[in-house]
Amino acid sequence: MATTKSAKKAARKIARRTKVNHARRSRLRTFVRKVEEAIAAGDRKAALTASRKVSRLTHQVAKLGK
Repeated sequence: MATTKSAKKAARKIARRTKVNHARRSRLRTFVRKVEEAIAAGDRKAALTASRKVSRLTHQVAKLGK
């Protein structure tokens, strides 16, 4: 358990950042899943919309053609 004032503040900051990071990670995974589903379905429009969030999937989206 934190005993000094600075250690207590650090613990609060860590708890806040953990919540933010969890939300971001969850959101990113959702976008990845949506892009992968759109690619599997061959839906170029949906894949392009979501691909801006996940740049490494852009190459797969490009393979779908125009």
